[in-house]
Amino acid sequence: MNKILTLGFAVLVCASVAMAQTYTQGSGITGIDKLGPHQNGGRGCAGCHAPHSGVRGNGGALTGSSVLQANTPNAQGQIVGPAQVWTAQTADTSSNTNAYGDMALWGQDIGPIIGLGTITTGDSFQVNLATPYATSPSITTGIIFCLSCHDGNVAKGAMMTNQSFEQAAGLLPNTYGSQPIPTLLGNDGGPTNNYQNDHPVGPNASLSRLSYLAGIVTTNSTNTKVILTGSTSTSVAGVDPTYGSFMKNYGAPQIGSWAVDPGTTSTTVGTAYVVCTTCHTPHSMYTYTGASAGNPIAGNGASGQVYPSYFFINAPYNPGANIANGTKASSATQFCRQCHFSGAGGSNEYAGITGIATAF
Repeated sequence: MNKILTLGFAVLVCASVAMAQTYTQGSGITGIDKLGPHQNGGRGCAGCHAPHSGVRGNGGALTGSSVLQANTPNAQGQIVGPAQVWTAQTADTSSNTNAYGDMALWGQDIGPIIGLGTITTGDSFQVNLATPYATSPSITTGIIFCLSCHDGNVAKGAMMTNQSFEQAAGLLPNTYGSQPIPTLLGNDGGPTNNYQNDHPVGPNASLSRLSYLAGIVTTNSTNTKVILTGSTSTSVAGVDPTYGSFMKNYGAPQIGSWAVDPGTTSTTVGTAYVVCTTCHTPHSMYTYTGASAGNPIAGNGASGQVYPSYFFINAPYNPGANIANGTKASSATQFCRQCHFSGAGGSNEYAGITGIATAF
């Protein structure tokens, strides 16, 4: 009798797990609120988007510590001239209006991040956080806002433990090691103020560097975003046929997420560039729902299909996918190959290896 009860209980557990699994393919994290660490210890949305009074609505104060004085070294030891001064946040002026949460009801103090001036990201790609923010909303919402919590160098975001939530909660596949995965870019265990081990961002990290994508993406008439214009067909005009084959195996979910600022003089795809939100979404830690007829995932153009992801990656990204002894490519690998398609570390298709499907 005990054996029968035990077997019955095991069947019920397996059934409940199966019912909880909503992914169209593969498996991943289940049963966790999709905001994960962005629940902010229970405060929820208001931890980032203070619905009243901006930073002050989050219990913070815009004080002299947010002021970058003229001709003094910033956090990276650079001398910042008068043109890049972050003015005292005591009045609502055109130069500091975003500090008050006027954009996206932002409830974190962005002053210290502005004060960094120009930072150097991976492979010496520089991005100016001081002067462009007023005219480059993509830098503000796509880099500055993110660093106002995830910097750890000059911006000391609350609730940050500097370890991946998925790792701390035991949600990662066993392929990961035990050392903490840092979440503070400017204070990740190496030299402080070091952003060169972070992916290139900013206008210099532009789409124009990836010539094989020119036939896939374009900007709309108002030059406010990048949109996908191709299909998974290998005959798309201007598209390398091998990239079309890659799109059939995985897709190109992030190619339409490069930042383009309104008001730029050029309307070519070269104006698009990488920001933090090109790869990440702050609102869904472990799922991606974005397949469409115009931008299918592995040929699946049905909208509403859900794929596993990790680390707030805004695309199918599953390091725990079943790669079947290497006969399939992990969606985590394929995600990077969207842009890093060619070269020695590029895609199977570019190397002439066909028939390797994606494991989600």
